Amino acid sequence: MASSPADIAVIGAGPAGLAAAVAASRAGAKVALIDGNARVGGQYWRHREGDTGRGHHHWSVLTRLRAGAPEFLGGHQVWHVERTGDGFTVHTCGGEIACRTLIIATGAYDRQLPFPGWTLPGVFTAGGAQALLKGHGVTAGRRIVVAGTGPFLLPVAAGLAEAGARVVGVFEAGAPTGFARHPGALAANPGKLAEGAGYLRTLARHRIPYRTRTTVTAAHGTESVSSATVAVLDEGWRVVREREVDCDAIAVGYGFTPQLEIPLQLGCSTRADRDGSLVACADEQQRASVPGVYLAGEVCGVGGAPLSLVEGELAGLHAALTTIGAEPDGARVGRLLRRRRANRAFAAALHEVHPVRRGWLDWLDGRTQLCRCEEVTVDRVRESIVELGATDARSVKLMARPGMGLCQGRVCGYATSCFVADACGRQPAEQDLLAVATRPIAQPITLGALAHD
Repeated sequence: MASSPADIAVIGAGPAGLAAAVAASRAGAKVALIDGNARVGGQYWRHREGDTGRGHHHWSVLTRLRAGAPEFLGGHQVWHVERTGDGFTVHTCGGEIACRTLIIATGAYDRQLPFPGWTLPGVFTAGGAQALLKGHGVTAGRRIVVAGTGPFLLPVAAGLAEAGARVVGVFEAGAPTGFARHPGALAANPGKLAEGAGYLRTLARHRIPYRTRTTVTAAHGTESVSSATVAVLDEGWRVVREREVDCDAIAVGYGFTPQLEIPLQLGCSTRADRDGSLVACADEQQRASVPGVYLAGEVCGVGGAPLSLVEGELAGLHAALTTIGAEPDGARVGRLLRRRRANRAFAAALHEVHPVRRGWLDWLDGRTQLCRCEEVTVDRVRESIVELGATDARSVKLMARPGMGLCQGRVCGYATSCFVADACGRQPAEQDLLAVATRPIAQPITLGALAHD
């Protein structure tokens, strides 16, 4: 049986969801804040019991929001949402939750590009290495290579170094000097510059080299990682020269993939964003295309915690207005809209400076696994295209099984859609990304749990 209906249910307790829940609750709405984790904060504020905030940014914001948070249903993984009557029923591993209005703030997860050896033990996503450190106080290894593209590499490397790991180097595939072409976005977000400078000072203090137009193109080892091939790249990410670096762990990240299972279950409109990700469409009030649904944070475009906080508060205020008639303070909304514009300008600059270039496809050999769950190789996917006539990621999935394993395409979906589109002579489009993003069950769940739902 569903619980007593909430006015508003917020799915996700990271920066966006937490800000939305607090704003709606303070406006007088009965709010249920739902998350699969036991604590609020999401990946950005992932922490252990008794954590004092050391090493975290904006910890005081978390402290303030946590103090004002409404009912928190931690450990409730959401696997399905459906419209029922005048509202929604949220199906979780802890039971059903009924609500009149829904705010989706499910965040994003690491976007991975495969390379030879990426399935070896010791190869982590950058976010996975950070989560291990934040959540358990454990470093991914003793001698670690950090590689990929985007500013997220900096806090990962700095955190590992401060925790005692030897970070061999930070290898950035892009060219951050491109931010010089966006002085307005930088001027409107001075905190971003200060944050980046702080991380670079930490790298300098630990004598960690930071190399641009450079990344890991292969991992080597037998039972686990023992070294990595680090390559200098041209502007299109084609390899110019290579060298081998000894290490026992590699943390790799190429941006983030918005977690869209719930918006897609409900039929929300989507689009391809500037960074090549599929995102859900939200209007000026953070409303989705489906009535009664609001979106906040990375689900409607990856832009960082400050943007997520602003979008979350706007979503909470507008959801409370339409659900219980609580009029928001006009001056407050105006300030939030100005901050949202500034943060979105920085996000747009970030995506332009740190794109994923086509050259990564040339790092692959025929034996490289595109899908690690089902052990589907590049050769097998290519065979489904050349010999069996597949022309999109969905048909490749049916013929060669990438995305059919435990993760259901969360890890391999982006790479598979890019590979298939390139093999067919086109750029990845919204439909390519949709083919690997739609899942009728949002989180893995046992048949026994389904039977008792």
